[in-house]
Amino acid sequence: MIRLTIDSTGLARTRFAVSPLHEAVNTLMASGLNTRTGPYAWVGRTRRVLRRERLELLSGLALDQAGGYLPDFLSPHPTGPAPTVAEQLEAVRRTPPERVRAELDTVQHGVPAARLNGRPVPDVVLRTLARGPRYFAERVADELGRYWDVALAPYWADARAVLDAEIDQRGRFLARHGSGALFNSLAPQMCWAEGRIELESRFEVALPARMVLLMPTLVSHEIHLILDPVDGVHRAPTVMYPVPRVPSTVPHAPAPSLAQLLGPTRADLLSALVGPATTAALAARHFLSAGTVSYHLGVLHRAGLVSRVRSGREVLYRRTPRGEELVEAQEDGGEGGS
Repeated sequence: MIRLTIDSTGLARTRFAVSPLHEAVNTLMASGLNTRTGPYAWVGRTRRVLRRERLELLSGLALDQAGGYLPDFLSPHPTGPAPTVAEQLEAVRRTPPERVRAELDTVQHGVPAARLNGRPVPDVVLRTLARGPRYFAERVADELGRYWDVALAPYWADARAVLDAEIDQRGRFLARHGSGALFNSLAPQMCWAEGRIELESRFEVALPARMVLLMPTLVSHEIHLILDPVDGVHRAPTVMYPVPRVPSTVPHAPAPSLAQLLGPTRADLLSALVGPATTAALAARHFLSAGTVSYHLGVLHRAGLVSRVRSGREVLYRRTPRGEELVEAQEDGGEGGS
């Protein structure tokens, strides 16, 4: 069992973040990986990139079985809600030498008091480390950059839209129900009671937390807690929890009556918006130009059937309650309406 004690000040500091490198490093774990079909099938294919691109350090550190440890400096603690990949890679390169050594030592020897086992480290990792921890950090950052570009970057815009939408939804939940209910809603294995967060785990850890970082993930279907193995409380604990229901972004045929009411293209787009999506994503899925999709979304927006909200550089569209009612009514064989 992992137990985190957090006071009101720590609770006030607790926040959400989306971290590209946390998602990338999550794919290096053997257990808990999502192997979805359809638009998220890339999650199950990422590990092949390690072999194909000959990323020796990442391959040497990747976990082939459950229970080991991945160095935390590979996924730097976000200082803001939405760090860029470039910022995080630079943070990896600037990792203090003592942290590089300490975390690689944890890989080898584990933390017996916490029931974290060590594991053998390949010679290529040891040889690179022998050239100095700064050199190691720079080389592994280079590999992470290549891994990101090939394995995750092509899919990140859509993935990021889903993660941002998840945080927006949790923010609304927090406003309505409070912090305790929020923690209890993240996963069945986690509970909040009397100023303490408890997570079912084979590890044994109990420590105070000056804040908690909450981070949704598409890569893993298991919740896990990232704790600092170097000094225990220097970095805030990070709770990575799976997005509970990833919306299907595969277009499905609308009801014939909906196509008659709206026209086939607008009916297709409205039916496909079961989750937030960008104009570019919808254009690619429907084999339409971005301009065509933008035009039809504009019509749906003016009719009150879709809403739009800016998320960073992207604009996300989703069905409004009125749009949901219309789609459901037509699918159920009702008259529908606008």
